[in-house]
Amino acid sequence: MSTEFPFIGSSTSDDTSAGLPLFKEYAWDFEQDKFLYDGNSNHILLTGNDALEVWIYKALKTERFDYLAYSWQYGIELKPFIGKVMSVQERYSELKRVITECLMVNPYIKSIDSFSFNQQKKGETVVLTIGLTTVYGEVNIYV
Repeated sequence: MSTEFPFIGSSTSDDTSAGLPLFKEYAWDFEQDKFLYDGNSNHILLTGNDALEVWIYKALKTERFDYLAYSWQYGIELKPFIGKVMSVQERYSELKRVITECLMVNPYIKSIDSFSFNQQKKGETVVLTIGLTTVYGEVNIYV
């Protein structure tokens, strides 16, 4: 099974230093939650860390075990948090754990280096910054 998400097959050219094929993914509009296209209605293809950002975004939005189209290794488990009474610090600690489990199934991600939770709009919204090391270098993801 391909390790790439989920529409693009592997490419054996352009190998990375880790011996993995170049990671590819279709560009995604994170605000409108849909694919991005060029002027000719063709999908825009991303590679490397840009492609990994799309994979991470979609993996963190997909509840694990809910969709037959995805492997049971793909996605995040957030349903157990619904209705659970926890302190803010307990919640952040558990979120770190499930996010780590979600992302570390991808062989292109070497390590998760940092998590930063920032509450906005009087506690209604939390922005998460994740610092990662991938086979392509370091990247920060904002969720």
